[in-house]
Amino acid sequence: MRFARQSVVSLVAGVALLTAIHAFPQSSATKPQVVVLHLSDTIQPISEEYLTRGLNLAATSHSAALLVQLDTPGGLLDSTRSMVGKILASPVPVIVYVAPSGSRAGSAGFFLLEAADIAAMAPGTNAGAAHPVVEGAQLDAVMKQKLENDTTAFLRSYVSRRGRDTNAAQDAVLNSKSYTAQEAEQLHLIDIVSPNDRDLLDSLDGRNIKRFDGRTVTLHTRDAELLTLDPTLREELLDRLMDPNLAVLILVLGGLLIYLEFNSPGTIIPGALGTLLVLTALFALNMLPVRYTALMLLVAAFTLLLLEAKFPSHGVLASAGILALVFGTLTLVEGPIPEMQVHWATAIACGLAFGLITVFLVRIAIRARRNKVITGPLALIGNIGIAQQPLAPRGQILVHGELWQAESSDPAAAGEQVRVRSVDGLTLLVDRIPNTAPSSN
Repeated sequence: MRFARQSVVSLVAGVALLTAIHAFPQSSATKPQVVVLHLSDTIQPISEEYLTRGLNLAATSHSAALLVQLDTPGGLLDSTRSMVGKILASPVPVIVYVAPSGSRAGSAGFFLLEAADIAAMAPGTNAGAAHPVVEGAQLDAVMKQKLENDTTAFLRSYVSRRGRDTNAAQDAVLNSKSYTAQEAEQLHLIDIVSPNDRDLLDSLDGRNIKRFDGRTVTLHTRDAELLTLDPTLREELLDRLMDPNLAVLILVLGGLLIYLEFNSPGTIIPGALGTLLVLTALFALNMLPVRYTALMLLVAAFTLLLLEAKFPSHGVLASAGILALVFGTLTLVEGPIPEMQVHWATAIACGLAFGLITVFLVRIAIRARRNKVITGPLALIGNIGIAQQPLAPRGQILVHGELWQAESSDPAAAGEQVRVRSVDGLTLLVDRIPNTAPSSN
């Protein structure tokens, strides 16, 4: 009996020990994971692509949350709407964190911040100034009101469901209000202020949040493993090209290289590289809000520059073309924020450089076509020679230190000057120049 009891006790102890042994690695293996993104640029199609990759990774890896560290001056409204929709539909809780200190969630960034399941900011950051802007367009009162009403309705559609203050959120749109981290927390625009991402995740551990679809979820983020998703090389390159100033510089440089190829056919490298640069710039501009009236100005500028090269107007056509080029470049991209607009310095530099170089190269090309042939017998037409023997009508003449067989329409004595009229094979057809006496030896 005693032996049986000891066996049972030993068996229970062994099972408990095995359970404890297996429990430790399992608890380590089930350590929560949080996918981290860094949106530190303007909001545009490449930002949307990067966010989509992060959401998909967080969903497929069953992460506890997706943390978006945000620092943006704003961006395109269409991309913002699409990104907000994907955040609201995410199967994984999304935390948008304006950080580090000194960062901002301006304009479009404010919409992303308010769309998150958890909106957070670091001390020393700000968010807001989200009034919609239509660059280069003077809206009447009705159109302005329609745009504001549409934008605020879009913001209210999810801010109220997140339990945040809709009035303060609308103030950021209608009155361009901007809030510090402490002000945003007091006005219930954000959920928490935290100095860094690790402290933020630890503070959120165990918090119950209500998802946009109505489900209640408990966050498990303490000591979470942070999986940072870096942008791909393609995304980094395209993100740089979203700067319209860089896109315009690449376009102008590509155009000049193509001009060089036309002026020096067969060099190949300038033409190939120029075509690549132009196509790259056009690809980038295609993703930006391009104003078509600006394209018409660029076409008009190019036409005026060609006319100046062909019909000299003492610089009038060239000046008009350069001005059209500058204003066309300046207004090419209809960006809602200064970071997505072509700067004056870029427009003036590109306009002057492209305009002057274009006129110079086209004039060289036109002069080259008008110039006479400088090699072969045809180069002798119009030149003066001296008859080496009587031309009655055939004989030899000396032209440019060379003896040529010539035929004259008017008999000429030896030593008289003749002018080359045309070439027939290897025979020069010449005309006697009157009043030229034979030279004496």
